Amino acid sequence: MFGVLSVLAELQRELIVANTDDKLASARARGRVGGRRPKPTPDQAELAQQLYDAREKTVQQIADMFNGPRSTVYGHLDREKHRAPPAEEGRRGKALKATGGLLAPWCPS
Repeated sequence: MFGVLSVLAELQRELIVANTDDKLASARARGRVGGRRPKPTPDQAELAQQLYDAREKTVQQIADMFNGPRSTVYGHLDREKHRAPPAEEGRRGKALKATGGLLAPWCPS
């Protein structure tokens, strides 16, 4: 019984691989490419920083320029310029001090 089940599992695996290869070939024939989007080059990241600092473009417009998501643009912007103002007194101030001044959601301490 174990031998029969192992043969069926192997057959199923071969079918899955064959179907996947066929679908990838079909997608390539339609001009689709798979995989992760390429990350911005250092020159593109510098240009994004300059555009953002000069307030010429919004983050969404910069992301559209590079055909990427906003989160990628935010990830490449200089983090020192996105720090919160000095911590205030009170619960919110303590939360900001605990995070080093980074903008973070409030969490009770």
